[in-house]
Amino acid sequence: MASNYDDKVMIDMDNLTTEVAEFKAEKISQDGSKPDFKPVDPKELVNGKVQTRKIRIPANRFTPLKNNWMKVYTPIVEHLKLQIRMNPRAKIVEIRTCKDTEDPSSIQKAADFVRAFSLGFDIDDAAALLRLEELYIESFEIKDVKTLQGDHLARAIGRLAGKDGKTRFTIENASKTRIVLAETKIHILGSFKNIKIARDAISNLILGSPPGKVYANLHTIASRLKERF
Repeated sequence: MASNYDDKVMIDMDNLTTEVAEFKAEKISQDGSKPDFKPVDPKELVNGKVQTRKIRIPANRFTPLKNNWMKVYTPIVEHLKLQIRMNPRAKIVEIRTCKDTEDPSSIQKAADFVRAFSLGFDIDDAAALLRLEELYIESFEIKDVKTLQGDHLARAIGRLAGKDGKTRFTIENASKTRIVLAETKIHILGSFKNIKIARDAISNLILGSPPGKVYANLHTIASRLKERF
């Protein structure tokens, strides 16, 4: 009985080796070298297919968008060579590439720029996303750090803003970021490392740390950053 079982499960190693060799041969060209692909021309990617982006604008940001439309329109059309239009009925901004678009990645920069403005960032701060590669936007809610309700939530929001926005400005200046407080949502614009510094400070305030202690930590971090540069 054991010998019959062994015969059934036995694998023919000769055939297996041949199949593996044939598979490897298909992956390698006849001269024994790896395939050499030519660089892809970015214009071929743009002209081959039209890319589009749609950014939904909140109702409270649609009027500021109308007032600053030329500041949004000019860099996207004249510098990035994209097409853009506003749809007031649907409250969205539509962006797409065209035959004049030189860089296919520019449409994502334009979409991030419009999205940053829709979240509440100043138009000049949002425009930095068009010029710098290492800038990002991180969004989270207070409940992601700690579940708060009622008066506890209101006090946490008050600690984040501070009197006349002092706390928020202090965190922005120390971490070299821009922060938007939209009710229970928090949006941070900056580089990866700076966003982490601002997020840690905000999280400590939400968890109940005194503003003075948070200021001291930010001052220490800011001093270290100056020493590096």
